[in-house]
Amino acid sequence: MAEVNIRNKRRLFVLQSFVLLVFLGLIMRLGYLQIVRGDWLTEKALTQQVRDIPIEAKRGTIYDRNGKEMAISIAKYTVWAKPSSIAEKEKTSDTIAQILQLEKPQVLSDISRDTNGLVRIARWIDEEPAKKIQKECIKGVWIVKDNKRYYPYGNFASYVVGHVSSDNSGQAGVELEYDKELRGLPGRMISVTDASGRDIPYENGKYNESKDGAGLILTIDEVVQHHLEKALDKGLVENNAKSVMGIVMDPSTGEILAMGSKPDYNPNDPRTPIYPRFQQEFAGYDSEQKVKGWFEMWKNPLVNATYEPGSTFKPVTVSAALEEGLTYEGEKFYCNGYAEVGGRKIKCHVYPRGHGEETLAQAVQNSCNPVMIELGRRLERKKLYEYIKAFGLMSKTGIDLPGEQVGMYHREENVGPVELATISFGQANSVTPIQLITAISAIANDGVMMKPHVVKAYVDSKGNITDRVQPEQVRKVISKETARTMRRIMESVVSEGGGNRAFIPGYHVAGKTGTAQKVINGGYAGGYYYASFVGMAPSERPDLVTLIVIDEPNGQSKYGGVVAAPIAKEVMYDTLRYLNVKPNYYVGEGSSLIIDEAIIPDVRNVTLGKARQILAGSLLNPVIEPANTEFTDEAIVMDMFPSPDTKIPAGSSVMLYMKLDVKSQGAQAGQNVTVPDVAGKTLKEAGNILQGIGLKLKATGSGTAVSQQPAQGSAVPPGSVVSVEFN
Repeated sequence: MAEVNIRNKRRLFVLQSFVLLVFLGLIMRLGYLQIVRGDWLTEKALTQQVRDIPIEAKRGTIYDRNGKEMAISIAKYTVWAKPSSIAEKEKTSDTIAQILQLEKPQVLSDISRDTNGLVRIARWIDEEPAKKIQKECIKGVWIVKDNKRYYPYGNFASYVVGHVSSDNSGQAGVELEYDKELRGLPGRMISVTDASGRDIPYENGKYNESKDGAGLILTIDEVVQHHLEKALDKGLVENNAKSVMGIVMDPSTGEILAMGSKPDYNPNDPRTPIYPRFQQEFAGYDSEQKVKGWFEMWKNPLVNATYEPGSTFKPVTVSAALEEGLTYEGEKFYCNGYAEVGGRKIKCHVYPRGHGEETLAQAVQNSCNPVMIELGRRLERKKLYEYIKAFGLMSKTGIDLPGEQVGMYHREENVGPVELATISFGQANSVTPIQLITAISAIANDGVMMKPHVVKAYVDSKGNITDRVQPEQVRKVISKETARTMRRIMESVVSEGGGNRAFIPGYHVAGKTGTAQKVINGGYAGGYYYASFVGMAPSERPDLVTLIVIDEPNGQSKYGGVVAAPIAKEVMYDTLRYLNVKPNYYVGEGSSLIIDEAIIPDVRNVTLGKARQILAGSLLNPVIEPANTEFTDEAIVMDMFPSPDTKIPAGSSVMLYMKLDVKSQGAQAGQNVTVPDVAGKTLKEAGNILQGIGLKLKATGSGTAVSQQPAQGSAVPPGSVVSVEFN
């Protein structure tokens, strides 16, 4: 009996010792986890339980000077998933793929990632599919409101407005230059979930609301921009040019009323070329070349590229000589066709002929190089360079657009007699278009140079102005008297000289033509030219200055006076009338040549041939939509813009939306139809336009059209569906 008790006591002791050891082990393990690994485990638990979803800020709206929306943010939705919280991955991927019309393998791959973080499944989806996913109550999947950037006018003013990247960061234009102001501050939604993915109270749970970005009002006038782009497109085709560029500027404020270059790009789809030139270049590119090609396509040549100004530089030389008292308007010179400089014969453009005896004004009319060489000799190197610098041609203008370049000149100490001679008439030096128009605007503004700018004011999310950009005077370059003399001389260039194709009765245009050989691979290339014209009107007190530059004209002529001046004339005429600048006719100019306004006649449901006749009778120009589609005179006009009975300046364009007839391109079996642009149209208008060319409308939302798929200009088979979102 005693032995049994001893054995029991031993067993009890062993058991107690074992329990004690286990208990001590548990205490040590608990202490280790709490003290040594406590922070790590807490962080691990929070990582698995905390939901941290970014909330995109609404990017500020960009308006033209009259309140037209040039860039807006449209409410969309983003689908986020937390792979570690999704149990039934096959079922979840199948549901999401069906609702969003995505490839199931890709969705499954996304939600199967080995991560405790969030994965973005889809971005910028519409409200309807977003609600469907939300209704499914899928554990580990969330819907968050997002914003997508949209440009209602497509490629309109794209080099000024620019575009954004997929993460809504500015990539070009104002979108890049003012990215910090426009993008606002993103918010975050932080919460803790239980094992079922439901939110639970948590003291660190937060909702940091996003702060919308500031809006911008541009100096750009949508109407003036339209007149400019219409003329540039026309000039591009008529001259078979590489590109055509233009700027319209208010010389008294430095405000850019219009700026454009053709070809351009569509900021809604910035990586897809819309012009044949870029399409051909991109066709053979590899991925690296495409990236370089995109940035080249997005580059604003009016600010980011230089060219030789040719004779449009001559007003600088003449102004300097007038200001220094080295010549006067009626001084007589003699041109025998060339000038001897440093043992070299520098020819006039009319060589072997000469201009003979001519006054200073006539020399500018004739664009005479020997007279400019003489003025350069009188000014001497130091003084000429002082004026070149004063006119801002050796420094950046400071325009509020990204990537501004500056022209190139010989170092002053390296300028000899020959270099001085060529610089004086605009050769062997380069400028950017914005530099040149800013310099000439000083002449238009009585000698005072203003800083060019494209932003007029800042606005809040409700459209209220919070700050204004004030005009900034750079410097006084020449006296008022010299500026007025120079304008008088430049007016004679248009009324009597080589710029006569820019003549507008009653508006007294002052201007200067230019033709310059292109420098390619370090040398002048035969057969490659820049043709340009810079003009201002009315010359007595200019309201606007216009510059047109044609890169490699391959049409009727290479001369600026022949090909660039008519484009400038069209832009100035349309703009002056829009600005309600009244003509002031000299005796004999004949005010009857100009009709102030036209009332748009109704040409809906009539043939194209008849519509053209009716519009021509009202001094209006028809523009056919869809573009790049051939129509016979028997084709029917389905709709038009602006609406009938609208009063607009004579010479303006009227958009005609056509119905395909049996002979039209795309009507035959197997041929495609070009998708028109329906941005800004109502549901009824968009439906009529698409139906008229054999396409079907799939509409979402209400209001006016803000986006469409396929995009404008796409080639699709007749009967295809065009999805249009209205807002």
